Amino acid sequence: MKILLDDITGSDNLYPFTATRSMVDIRLGILTIREKWEHMLDEKIHTISELKDLPKDAIVLPGNIIPHPELIKSLKEKNSLIQNFEEDILQYSWQISSNNDKQIRQDFLLLAKDRASETIPAGVTAISPENIFIEPGAKVQYCILNASTGPIYIGKNSEIMEGCLVRGPMALCEGSILKMGTKVYGATTAGPYSVLGGEIKNSVLFGFSNKGHDGYLGDSVIGEWCNLGAGTSNSNVKNTGGDIRVWHNAKSTYIKAGNKCGLLMGDYSRAAINTSFNTGTVVGVCCNVFAERFPPKYLPDFSWAMERYDLDKAFLDINNWKQLKGHKITSEEKKILSDLYKKRT
Repeated sequence: MKILLDDITGSDNLYPFTATRSMVDIRLGILTIREKWEHMLDEKIHTISELKDLPKDAIVLPGNIIPHPELIKSLKEKNSLIQNFEEDILQYSWQISSNNDKQIRQDFLLLAKDRASETIPAGVTAISPENIFIEPGAKVQYCILNASTGPIYIGKNSEIMEGCLVRGPMALCEGSILKMGTKVYGATTAGPYSVLGGEIKNSVLFGFSNKGHDGYLGDSVIGEWCNLGAGTSNSNVKNTGGDIRVWHNAKSTYIKAGNKCGLLMGDYSRAAINTSFNTGTVVGVCCNVFAERFPPKYLPDFSWAMERYDLDKAFLDINNWKQLKGHKITSEEKKILSDLYKKRT
């Protein structure tokens, strides 16, 4: 059975995250969609956009369908109809956080199967320790881990500092850090090499991003290489409790997203200290956000406050931030961003 994922159809619905990546590389739960397929099938997965010649015998599936054991079994038995699994298709960007609870639980079972966790260190208060998995190299000190409400996954070489309060389901991926006194509610994912502080609830950080200080992040999705300055917070529920309208880039209008939605921030974007984001705010790729009042509910790609980011300046700033984590901007990143910049001109 050869699986090929269509990562083109429907990609625009997952803006701003698909402006810089294939939809199969969106992270929710512990793994990306591509990684979930590869773990379940134990083979490398390709997308339509990656191949010049499509295999004739391949089964082509939507790139935004989230795999699970029932779907895999159905495919292997060759009796699968995608219509039977429509509820597993990730339609809109805010569904990344709303699906995160289920996905952490599923990925936890996948990654912990037939493996032994590292020992929970003395001094850590662990509730339902059987639902806690610690990878080699992780540092966990003098914190409270409550896995009675969902599993807690602590990745390789990650760190939970003293005084942290963690309620599952929660995933702390490789190299990520919870700073002292951080309060984390499920279902939250800190992607690889991210830094979390303050109060976080039901949010996903894809990786290499920072929310390292006090402030609230709830029902939000943050891309890669983002930074939220000290005191930055977002609203996730309207004062009326009513429907939240979120910017849909492909339709150039606002559409309903239910009654809970926080901040949706694209890759390489940053917010100054004490920034307050309104309910359902969408920040595009490579934005520098600072304002005395609430920023607009939609900030286009390459926004410098309300002006336009100079591309060469954007490259320089991205490289500065990447160097803080021991990386440099790549030629591939520059091409992706240059192409996007031209589209937004």
